[in-house]
This record gives sequence, C-alpha cells and structure tokens, in this order.
Amino acid sequence: MDANKNQSIQVLMFPWLAYGHITPYLELAKKLTSRGFNISLCSTPATLCCVDKKITNKLSQSIKLVPLFLPPLPGLPPELHTTNGLPPHVMPSLKEAFDLSINDFSNILKQLKPHMLIYDFLQPWAPVVAKEQKIPAVEFVTSSSTMSSFMFHYFRKPWIEFPFPNIYFRDYEYSNMKKLLRCASDPRERDKASEGVERSCKIVLIKGFRDIEGKYIDYVTSLVGKKFVPVGPLVQEPSPDEKDDESLCTFSWLDMKERKSTVFVSFGSEYFLTKEDIDEIAYGLELSKINFIWVLRFPKGANGHNGLLGKTLPRGVLERVGDRGKILEGWAPQTKILGHESIGGFVSHCGWNSVIESMNFGVPIIAVPMHLDQPINARLVEEVGVGVEVVRDRNKRLSRGRLAAVIKQVVMEDCGEVVRQRAAEMREKLKSKGDQEIDEVVKELVIVCNNS
Repeated sequence: MDANKNQSIQVLMFPWLAYGHITPYLELAKKLTSRGFNISLCSTPATLCCVDKKITNKLSQSIKLVPLFLPPLPGLPPELHTTNGLPPHVMPSLKEAFDLSINDFSNILKQLKPHMLIYDFLQPWAPVVAKEQKIPAVEFVTSSSTMSSFMFHYFRKPWIEFPFPNIYFRDYEYSNMKKLLRCASDPRERDKASEGVERSCKIVLIKGFRDIEGKYIDYVTSLVGKKFVPVGPLVQEPSPDEKDDESLCTFSWLDMKERKSTVFVSFGSEYFLTKEDIDEIAYGLELSKINFIWVLRFPKGANGHNGLLGKTLPRGVLERVGDRGKILEGWAPQTKILGHESIGGFVSHCGWNSVIESMNFGVPIIAVPMHLDQPINARLVEEVGVGVEVVRDRNKRLSRGRLAAVIKQVVMEDCGEVVRQRAAEMREKLKSKGDQEIDEVVKELVIVCNNS
C-alpha cells in the first residue's frame, strides 16, 4: 500500500455523538475521499440522520453510513442517542450507553475489516478494540490545539504556569480551571482523558491550521510526544438548496438588510442559555440598534411552539425591535447565514467549529463564551485579532450594556475597523491556502497504514 494507491485504504470513522463532532468528521471524510480513500462513518441512527442528507449521490459511492445501536437504558429512548437537543440531565446516561456499546462496535470492526480506525477522544476504548483486531487507530480531535495544549500542560506540568500568557481562564471562570486542575491531580481522571491520545498510532489529527495555532500545535506535540497534524478548517459548504418555508423566509429577510448591517447570534447545538443570559442578550441586542438574527434553542421536550419561546423572552422586546430582529427556534443553516453579505458580526459562544466558520467567511466575532473550551477559544480569537470578547462582571453576570457596546464596536464603529479588516484578511488567507493541510494528512495516514 503506497501513496499512489489511496483508493485501497478503507477507513472507519467513529466520532462522538454530537453534531459538532460528526460534522468535522464528515468534512474530513469528504476531503479524504477526494484523494481516493473509502470511508465508513459509524454512529447512532439519531446522530447519522443529521448528516444523511449531506451525502450526495456522488459521495455515497465512497462514504457509507454505519449505524451503531446502543443498549437500552431507562429514560434513554433511541431518539435521544445524540447530544443534539439532549436535556443536560440525560447526558450521563448517554455516555454510559455509549461505553456499553463496545461489543457491538467490535462486531462492526470485524465485519468491515477497515485498514484504519479514526476515532474521537471520548471513546479511548475504541483503539483498544481495534488493536485486538490488528487495525491501526488514529485519534481525530475536533477541539482547538490551543485548548489541547492548555489541557495537556496542566496534565503534565500542573505546577508551572502555561507559557502563553494570552491564554488563560478569567477569575470568574475559575470553576472551569478548578475542574481541569482537579482532573490533572487525579491520576484516574488524568489517565482517562489522556488515554485516547496515548493510544493513537504515531500521530494525532486535530481540526485547525498552523497560521493561527502553530505555536500551540508545536507545544502540545512536545508535551504528548506524538505529532499533532492539523487537518485544516473543514468548514462545510453552505447548501444551495434550502427549500423549506422558514429558510426561504429567513433569507428573504436577510436580503432586505444592508451589507454588513446584521449580527448572527447563536450559541451552538448543545448549550442552552439560562433565563438570565437570555434576558441580557435580548436587551443587549435591543440596545445595540443593529439588525440581528438569533437562533434560540431549548432541550428536547421543551417545545417553544407550546409557548415557551414567548414566555422566555423579556416582555415587549420583540415588539420594540420590530423588523430589525428575527428569532429562529432550534436550528438554522449557520454557514449559509454567515456567508450572506448582510452579516457583519457573529455573537458566538466560541465553540471551535463556530470560530473556524466565522474566520472562513470573514465575519468578526463578538465572543460570549459559556463553558468548557469556549473561554480559551475566546482568548485565541482576541489574540488573532478577529474578534472582541464581552467580559462578564466578577459575579459571572453578562451585561446588556457591555454586549451592546461590543456589537456596535465590532460591526459599525471606527474603533472596530482593525477587527473587521483582520477578519477579512483571514478569509482571504484561508481561500488561498486551499487543501494544503489535507495533503499532509494523507501522507501521514498512508505512512501509518504502511507501517502497521
């Protein structure tokens, strides 16, 4: 097997059960199939249904969807075998059921007999199963190299400050840092978090590119002792065939707005805002006097059509903003909206996919991180210069006035011109790069296969 025979390489991809994970796995699959690889993408039916329609007839020849059926657990029906819209209290049960699927996953490997497994970080048991069948396994991390280097620094050197001072948790984010330090100090927790990387063959794939994260890629490589290989931005192309009534209405509304006059507001596919944050965001958008389109999500079972959306928003806000604002419930075609010429800013939680997508379309970021890796990504956004963070007060409260001020700064005021220019430059840089990272990924994967 050599680099000229990529078509003979059969790969099984095994992402975690989240939309924010399966999407970059699918985009990586598309890139690899264009180099001759054949891909099987394994996940639960509830997770696969969100990508099934993204696989065209042409792609279906080289990308196959493989269902994984989780064992039944109380309170966890098959339609909840995904994190998309999952009520937070059900997450432990989903993780338990996923871990209990090891035998079924082993049978899938035996049946497909791939040349390689590409797996996610939340299933460190997957490479063990693959090794038993003499299948090389490579981890693909969908979070940033910045967060990965920060995390592994405290796993390896918890007594030393992180060597890059721009990347840190703020005082009011101490609970995030406390969890990380507790994990770093507990060998069982630390080992569990590290096992996936340690079991990866020779390399670790990671979403991103060297232009903005080169020093963090090099640092995590030195900490772990395995080469971290960036796969590029992996931004899904906007679908040209959004035909449903709500999408048509949304883009008709956007078409009527002036160029760069509107902010897109979204906090990802898994995070649900508190009532306090919803209030401050709603009032902040009103105070900004800038057009906005806001995607507001509720957990499954909390249906806004039954009145929850109206009860959740502050009274009178929608009437006062009028046609200046539009609120969508549940889901929206994010990349297509970000690519619309009327969008001049993105009020984002700074999930890594959203950060990369914003850079790809040259949209400056109004950073409102919530939890997990998002604060670290927000610091990177400011370091790179493509956005401005809305800093909370010492009690973790989000201020409507501060949010409104940052939105106006980033979208329209003279003091935000540097950020807007930097975002535009990033878009051009990504366009000019093409698929340089994928060429290196293909080379590394072929080496792994040849040496196994």
